[in-house]
Amino acid sequence: MTDLQIHESYQRLLKNENLSTPLAAILALTEMMKQSNAGTMFELLNELKGAAETLSKNSSNPIGLNAGCELFIEFITLFPHDAASFSELKTELIRQGQQYAEEALAYRTKIAELAFDFIKDDSILTHSYSRVVLQTLLMAHKRKRISVFVTEARPRGMGIKTAEMLTTAGIPCTVVLDSAVAYAIEKVDFVLMGSEAVVESGGLVNAVGSNQIAIIAKAANKPFYALAESYKFHRMFPLSQYDLPSHNPGVLSFPQALSARARPASSGLSSESSSGFSSNSSPIKISQEDIARNNPDVDYTRPDLISLVFSDVGSLTPEGVSQYLVGMFAG
Repeated sequence: MTDLQIHESYQRLLKNENLSTPLAAILALTEMMKQSNAGTMFELLNELKGAAETLSKNSSNPIGLNAGCELFIEFITLFPHDAASFSELKTELIRQGQQYAEEALAYRTKIAELAFDFIKDDSILTHSYSRVVLQTLLMAHKRKRISVFVTEARPRGMGIKTAEMLTTAGIPCTVVLDSAVAYAIEKVDFVLMGSEAVVESGGLVNAVGSNQIAIIAKAANKPFYALAESYKFHRMFPLSQYDLPSHNPGVLSFPQALSARARPASSGLSSESSSGFSSNSSPIKISQEDIARNNPDVDYTRPDLISLVFSDVGSLTPEGVSQYLVGMFAG
């Protein structure tokens, strides 16, 4: 399978609303294995690592898919190689990968049931769009009286989607400006946050804005709960926002200021007014697309800001997540 084919396979799988990026990545790797001509485990692992690198390279935010690829490659490395032939072994590995992805779809229900016990008749703040958070809130609505504040979650505005789905289900819901979280926090009992990844420190990578919500919740003494399927546990240890693989030099840069400096003067005479603006220059327009392009998609939330992580493997403290990850990749 060529680089283009593995990328197209991954993009096709992502169109399935139920598949998160790690599961789509795992299934894309199993499809690659079906077409692989590898004759040894060494060759197969090299092909899988190459395919994972291709997927990562072609994604602006590769964190979730990296977690899925890492998990699947580690599974293949540790899988008992006792089949009668390598062909049979490869067939079994493909079957195991597909079966894992299918079974993992039930993880959200497990997490919702676990988090359900922590929800009373509460007002809850959530951010952006998360399938597992949505499922948890819908489950809680059937038996408890809840109301939900949803942040707008710019630049993608995915909080609107969450609010529409909750409102359609009959849950009292209102959209909060990202800049109004501190204003709304006193009305909230706790924060319920989805995740793109939970990292080795026990910290959280999620839609940009999650970190500032966690900081505000901590200052207001409100619990901050993260929901994460175990296939999102990622062996990565960021120390700051700039350690995330999604960060690049273009994020929060000053392209317009630079272009303004580079603009040559139209004459030797200065036409600047006392305000410092040139009367001859055209006003620069900034679009929402420009803002989105110049800002990060995700951010990192430190473990000390997180109260608990609810996962299909249990409710864990951030320290517990760190210990689980060490055991998970220790064989």
